[in-house]
Amino acid sequence: MALGKITVNALNLNQGPFPTVEKYFLFIGMGLTGTDTLLFLNTDSDLDIELGIADSELKTQVKAAKANAGQNWACCAVPVTDGALWESAFDMAMNNNVKIEAVVICTPVLVQADLTAMHTKAEETNATYGRRLFFIAGAIAIDSTPTTGQNWSAYITALTALTVTLAAMRVSVVPYIYPDAVGIYAGRLCNYQTSVADTPMRVNTGSLVGQDQSTLPVDSAGIIYNNAHAKALNDQRFSVPQFYPDYEGVYWSDGSLLDTATGDYTVIENLRVIDKAARAVRLVLIGLVGDRRFNSSPIGTAWAMSKLMRPLFEMSRSTDFQGIPFPAELKSPVDGDIAITWITRTSVNIFIIARPLDIPKDLTANIVLDLSTIA
Repeated sequence: MALGKITVNALNLNQGPFPTVEKYFLFIGMGLTGTDTLLFLNTDSDLDIELGIADSELKTQVKAAKANAGQNWACCAVPVTDGALWESAFDMAMNNNVKIEAVVICTPVLVQADLTAMHTKAEETNATYGRRLFFIAGAIAIDSTPTTGQNWSAYITALTALTVTLAAMRVSVVPYIYPDAVGIYAGRLCNYQTSVADTPMRVNTGSLVGQDQSTLPVDSAGIIYNNAHAKALNDQRFSVPQFYPDYEGVYWSDGSLLDTATGDYTVIENLRVIDKAARAVRLVLIGLVGDRRFNSSPIGTAWAMSKLMRPLFEMSRSTDFQGIPFPAELKSPVDGDIAITWITRTSVNIFIIARPLDIPKDLTANIVLDLSTIA
């Protein structure tokens, strides 16, 4: 007769929170202090100590990002002596297990190949580490030297050569309309009043911090930057400052990406929201490797579906406070938003739908005059 035996197992159901990298950016640019050193910064950091008392390319952009991001902002940065050689600084950060959402290259790109290299590096990083990220690149400022410099037409034409025909959906390019434009843009993307599903175009969270309409640049003929120039640059897939007549402040255009004209990722919020979902789904998939609870039986399939849909459910939690909507990052999943197909006994294909909410960017109001005498 067998002896009694008792075993107690503590099962791990992998229900912990997903780690987040969103709104944590890596800045790479020229600086004189801490060269080739990985620095970790936040709202408490004294940038004069960390990045040097003197102004530098890197410090200018980090300072603008800090101001525009507001509370809870944090980033990492690598000062370099030659900003064009950013790849070694980026590789150092990756080798040090730094997990980021985006890389900000402060040194202006000069040729289209620079943008291609950034997109290639983003794709290689995903392939090597499973880390999904995008690049923000700066483009050179206008030469406003009277008579001998550029007018706006020549400047826009010169910049167009950077983006024309280029497909690089993980790259967003910001011309230095302001000397700290790249940092302003990065800061707006990292502002904790908003989510990754929000556009940097939003007006409700306020004007650009640190710049105003009086500081808009002029060209060699003295013509001030205006919305016609903003539109021309936006049409060439640049992200730029814009403003509204008779409305105080300066705001931002779309966060344009260099995707193809018909691609799903022509704007930054689409890429950010799908990347956030994909990062979490990847972790769920890793936990399912070799787990026979995930099998082709109805109960095994249903269990796996609930695990895989968890990231989307968490990203779809909205709040309604006194009639004011505070929307989630995604619409709530519905039946049919996930499909699982077993190719063989060990190979499975999974399809998941993520639905972002609408964003008003082109608004038209029609007002009708009622001249009837009926009260």
